[in-house]
Amino acid sequence: MDIKKVGVLGCGLMGSGIAQVAATAGFDVVVLEQDQKFLDKGFAGIEKSLSRLVERGPEKGGLTAEQKSQAQSRLKGTTNMRDLADCDIVIEAIIENVEEKRKTYAQLDATVKKDAIFATNTSSICVTELMTATKRPERFIGLHFFNPVPMMKLVEVVKTIATADDVYETAIAFGTKLGKVPVRTVDKPGFIVNRLLVPYLLDAIRAYEEGVGSITDIDEAMKLGCGHPMGPLTLLDFVGLDTTYYITHVMYDEFKERRFAAPPLLKRLVLAGWYGRKTGKGFYDYTDPKNPVPGKFV
Repeated sequence: MDIKKVGVLGCGLMGSGIAQVAATAGFDVVVLEQDQKFLDKGFAGIEKSLSRLVERGPEKGGLTAEQKSQAQSRLKGTTNMRDLADCDIVIEAIIENVEEKRKTYAQLDATVKKDAIFATNTSSICVTELMTATKRPERFIGLHFFNPVPMMKLVEVVKTIATADDVYETAIAFGTKLGKVPVRTVDKPGFIVNRLLVPYLLDAIRAYEEGVGSITDIDEAMKLGCGHPMGPLTLLDFVGLDTTYYITHVMYDEFKERRFAAPPLLKRLVLAGWYGRKTGKGFYDYTDPKNPVPGKFV
C-alpha cells in the first residue's frame, strides 16, 4: 500500500509533533481536534519548531526556509472527522483513556475508507483492546513515537496477533520515510522501551525513599556513571509523574510484579498534583526553570 495522505488525531504535544514530521517528510497531513483553539495552539507550536530547524540550517540537520514553507503547505487542521475520510493512515494521539480512544475509533471506522491503516500512539494501553472497537483488526497497529517527536529518532511499530503482515511492513516503511528508526515489537505492556525504562525509574524512586542517595546524587550518579543524558528523577519530571503513574497501573495489572508497582512517594506526588515540569513541581521545583531545586521528601 502506498501511503500518501496522513490523518492525525489530536494536536497536542505528540499529535502536533507527528503531524510536523509527516508534513516535513512530504506527506499531506490532516489534523483533527475537537476545538479550533486546540488546533491554533498546536499549529503555533509547529511553527516555532519549524522555525528553530530553519535557524539550525540543513548543514546541521535543520531545514531551509523553503522546506519549512513546503511542510506548512501540506498541513491542514480540521474539527470535522469527515475530512479524514480519504486518508491512507490515521494516527491517533489523544488522551490516554481506553474508552475515549475506543469511542473515537468506532466513529473513525465508519468514516475513513476501508483499506486505511489505523495506528495508535499509546505508550501503555493494550493495542488489541483498542483494535476491537473497529471492524479492521488486520489493519490496526501501534506506532509509538517519543517526545519530542521532531527530535527523537525512534518509533516502536507494534504488531497485534491480528495485524496483517503486509500492513505491518507498510508501517515499517512509513516509519522509515518519516526519518525515524522503526523497531519491531509486539502488543505487550510497555513494548520495548517502557518495559525496560519504567522499572529503572521506579527503582530510582525506591532508592531515594530508602535513603540510598539524595535526588541530585541519584541523578548525577546515573548521568556521570552511566552516560545518561539526564538522571532518572529529572526524566520522571520531564515525562510527567502522572503519565508514569498511569503506566505503572497498566503494567502491574498485567504482570503483578513489584518492579512495575508505583512506589508510595510517586503516588503521593501525583495525588498532590505535582506532576513535574508541566505543573512546576515534581521531584524538583521549577519556579526558576533554568535552576530547578530538588525537593526533600524523606
